[in-house]
Amino acid sequence: MKRIGYMSNIDPLGRESRGGFSLDAVRPDAPLGAFDSFRREWEAQIGDGFRLPTFNTATKGDFRVKTRATRVRDVAITDVLSVSPIQTSGTAVEVEDQVRIWVMGRGGWTLDGTRKHGQHTVTAGSFLLRHIGQPSDFDVAPHTEGKIVVLPADLLKPLIDDQSVTGPADAAEMRLLIAHANTVHSTMNGLSPAGVHAAHATLIELAKAVAKSGFDDVEPRIAPALAQAARDLANSRLADPELSPAMLARELHVSVRTLQRAFAMTGESIMSYVRSRRLEEARFALTAPASAVSISELAAYWQFSDRSHFIRAFKKQYGQTPTDYARSNEPNRHTTQ
Repeated sequence: MKRIGYMSNIDPLGRESRGGFSLDAVRPDAPLGAFDSFRREWEAQIGDGFRLPTFNTATKGDFRVKTRATRVRDVAITDVLSVSPIQTSGTAVEVEDQVRIWVMGRGGWTLDGTRKHGQHTVTAGSFLLRHIGQPSDFDVAPHTEGKIVVLPADLLKPLIDDQSVTGPADAAEMRLLIAHANTVHSTMNGLSPAGVHAAHATLIELAKAVAKSGFDDVEPRIAPALAQAARDLANSRLADPELSPAMLARELHVSVRTLQRAFAMTGESIMSYVRSRRLEEARFALTAPASAVSISELAAYWQFSDRSHFIRAFKKQYGQTPTDYARSNEPNRHTTQ
């Protein structure tokens, strides 16, 4: 079990505005008492504004969960990978004026019914956004992986009232929200107060986009999230011959010009990023154990126009030809020409 990256800051009103922790109770060598460690870290670093429910005895006794949580002022982001089931029992009836988003990559998260909402299971590849008034018990299936974002109700409830918003996890708006949330997890510790403000404002803006099933693609605050979502999408399609700015823009429901502007803020073009990542993957393949891939095969697979073009691009990025690189990193490996 490991705690990583404690973070804290005080906003102008004296409230703790950010905090975070990571805990891995899935590792075979994880010590006993994982649930108590989780609860202690949550209460110390995420805070009273995000109250934990009451978990049942079985969950407390067998808590094989890997989690990462980050607080950004009045927003909390939690990633959960659960090997064991998670169940609550007798959740308090106190009012919680919050909006929550559940996004499932695999498994399922079942919410019991309340006066406003019936029972609902957020299945793999889908999301649910709703206002929480009366909390409900929930049941998380084993081997579930998902993200939960808790947001202030005052800015989002007017957009949804008492309705639930559901959709696919790969919807354009959700791609941007996930990309930004992951960036917040990884960068929060180094952000200045102005950076925290910007991260928070973008989280709210993207959550509104999910609630409205659309976003204002000229909003400058979403540009970093848009660029990161495009990178994530490109990384999943690197070998696709159709990968292009137009394809990425279409998948993300923005214009090519908007996507290009977002990338320009990072100091590189879309296709420069794609070419660099393709070369990186080719570099890994060159030194993979028991691999006998040829330079021509690598060039074709990673969508370079020909072998010569691939060799020139590889040497420009890594200072060696592919063959020389393979020989210098794997002395006993024979790369075919």
